Amino acid sequence: MRILLLSAYHAPSHRSWSEGLQALFPEFEWTELSLPARYFSWRVRGNPLSWAITHQSLLQKPYDLILATSMVDLACLRGLRPELCAVPAILYFHENQFAYPTTERQSSLLEAKLVSLYSSLSAERVIFNTCYNRETFLCGVDELIDRFPDEKPANIASKIRSKSICLPVGIEESDDRSAAKQAGLVNIVWNHRWEYDKGPERLLACLEMLREDLPICVHVLGQQFRQQPKEFSGIRKVLLKRGWLGKWGYVNSYSDYLQILSSSHLVISTAIHDFQGLALLEAVEAGCIPLVPNRLAYPEIFPLEYRYESHVEDVVLDARSLGESIAKHVDQISDGERLSAPSVSQFHWSTLKPAYQAAFESLVAEGVSFAPFNPQHRQAQKEV
Repeated sequence: MRILLLSAYHAPSHRSWSEGLQALFPEFEWTELSLPARYFSWRVRGNPLSWAITHQSLLQKPYDLILATSMVDLACLRGLRPELCAVPAILYFHENQFAYPTTERQSSLLEAKLVSLYSSLSAERVIFNTCYNRETFLCGVDELIDRFPDEKPANIASKIRSKSICLPVGIEESDDRSAAKQAGLVNIVWNHRWEYDKGPERLLACLEMLREDLPICVHVLGQQFRQQPKEFSGIRKVLLKRGWLGKWGYVNSYSDYLQILSSSHLVISTAIHDFQGLALLEAVEAGCIPLVPNRLAYPEIFPLEYRYESHVEDVVLDARSLGESIAKHVDQISDGERLSAPSVSQFHWSTLKPAYQAAFESLVAEGVSFAPFNPQHRQAQKEV
């Protein structure tokens, strides 16, 4: 099978997905086009131009399948390179902009939302990494259509749903989940992107609330950027003052990163935005017990016992819920109780392979129907 893989905003999770798939199916012939994960607005609107002219000869090669991320303007690219219309396409959603929390510096992300909407209508099949991702996207589509002043197309969300499935990004299987934990201290990991949507203000508030006599070591890891939320300086000050500071910042060596995870007891999330949580899943695979808020994609991934009460609108209550969960687990571990991390084997690439293979092969067998897009229109609401 000859697959054209298109990734318009090649962030770490997107790279993990593309590399994982290519390693999973070495018998396929892969051709990848990707763009660096920067200049978001330009990437989302400009990727067809970046590829259609510069890589014209590559796009004209014969392919059996197109596999594109939701940042790819598939509808526009097919318009510029009509030969791609004859190749069945899968659009893969790692996230969606309808559920992404915006800041005052950001726009409404309307163009990014429309790109993903047009692309999902253009694709023959749509895959979401979690059901939470799918449901928030389809709800967002309905809300966006409702904003149309007139000529509102009907049944758009149901049309997309009818050709969609949920299939997560895979993780590598750990060789050993029973690595020795440091005696006397409970190691806690927070390993997310250092951005506002991962809730650093909640982490800071939680750390300030914790009992000062807790025997913990906190590792704050993850991808950093030139600009980062101011809360991280406060987090570091609290950890230093209380003697809790462990590893700080991005770990360049992946083997060193895995060693930190495998030697830790707990992994925590304070996120207000997470569509799957690959970093957290990696930590759980390494043997960490997850403490996650009861929101986002977490309820479909982890049993209730690993989810603390969610208060997304109240930072203090949210932080208190996490703090109570941390203190309880630290006390249990310190008392010698043997607590086990849940299995995440359902996310192993080897487990997911049959489902991915079936999705690819069934679509190639079906081909492209060229059914015209002809939605009904709802009557426009009378303007007030």
